[in-house]
Amino acid sequence: MVEISPFKGITYNKEKTGKLDKVMSPPYDIISEKMQSELYEKHPYNFVKLILGKQSPDDTEKNNRYTRARKLFDEWQKQSVLLESDKSAIYPYKIEYKINNEKKTMNGFFVLLKLDPDYKMVKAHERTLSKPKADRLNLMRACHANLEPIQLLYIDEDDNIRKKVDGALDNPIIEVNGYDGFTHKLWKLDNEDIISIITNKLKDEILFIADGHHRYQTAINYANELKEEMDNNGDTASFNYRMVILANMFDKGLSILPTHRLLKMPGFNLKELIERLSEFFNIEEKGIGNKGKDYDEIGKNVMKDIETKSGHKFALYWKNKYYVLTLKDEGVMDELAHDRSSTWRTLDVSILHKIILEKLFGVNEKNLEDHVKYTRVDGEAIQFVEEGKFDFSFFMNATKIEELKAIADAGEHMPQKSTYFLPKMLSGLVMYKM
Repeated sequence: MVEISPFKGITYNKEKTGKLDKVMSPPYDIISEKMQSELYEKHPYNFVKLILGKQSPDDTEKNNRYTRARKLFDEWQKQSVLLESDKSAIYPYKIEYKINNEKKTMNGFFVLLKLDPDYKMVKAHERTLSKPKADRLNLMRACHANLEPIQLLYIDEDDNIRKKVDGALDNPIIEVNGYDGFTHKLWKLDNEDIISIITNKLKDEILFIADGHHRYQTAINYANELKEEMDNNGDTASFNYRMVILANMFDKGLSILPTHRLLKMPGFNLKELIERLSEFFNIEEKGIGNKGKDYDEIGKNVMKDIETKSGHKFALYWKNKYYVLTLKDEGVMDELAHDRSSTWRTLDVSILHKIILEKLFGVNEKNLEDHVKYTRVDGEAIQFVEEGKFDFSFFMNATKIEELKAIADAGEHMPQKSTYFLPKMLSGLVMYKM
């Protein structure tokens, strides 16, 4: 059974911080070193200082980015920079944004979700890596709080939950312009009747992790750790719950973008690569014309060339030219991934990884990080090759939402970086202290 509950959220005190736009932060896992420094300078109370504090060569076990986050978190609460609600609530959340000249609104709400260590009611579609989990576990140990949410999807084809929530909303408690240029709005809803309706509606549903696989598993690991330390297996203990954002899988405001692969494979020449690819793909060579360094425009053209309603298309970008690759026969995946479901074998990302990365280049899970990096920006998949940072890149189409659901239902995992949901959640809107 899915168990969700309201909570006493912690939010920034505008009277102490001034304009809230300046204290908000992108999610920790997309913050570059340059962006981190910019956020530090943006405001003394910027949320980045809690979720991704700066490191120092002098850091010790007792003085490091995690202990400093705990100190700041405690100080900001004592100084009333951060205020805890006096009443439990859920926190409806909307993001207004534009993509491909189309205006969209993502709808969701913050709640507490009881952890499902066996992943029976909460389904994952990606494997987790040890390094990100260790980092988030250290922060959770230090602060004993959920500072950022995890995004999960539920199924509500008639969108009844969203309609019920929207009917109870008045003015948002927070409205900010995020790092992404999107408008983020947060409400506080403590209507017990509506909360009860939502709780009952979702208790028999299956939830799907959209963003935050590492943070969800970290929460499970942390709960197990505390159960052992405290000899407390009580179901109602605060560490058995995790702050999440729930959104309807069929919400028209959700977008999934493709994640392109950048490869470093010194020693491969173009002629050899094309010959090897031609065994599995029909290949069409394309020139970039007089676009010069208009990388974004070239990227748009590449994506347009691999659009398809059926079949599987990719693009290989080599300096000054690219090749459209159309898979000849899905049947080759039956041999290369015979132990996988038919859904997994027909995913674009699976085809790219099994045929191109593993069979042609010998790149697998063990050495993947040595050769492959990722970008969601079409222009970067051009630019980084042109600048010599990578030898070539592969463009791909986005994973479909129904494919994600089918994979999660089957208990399988997609290759890393198979999905990229837009819009991304803003960090700093609301927190949960255990």
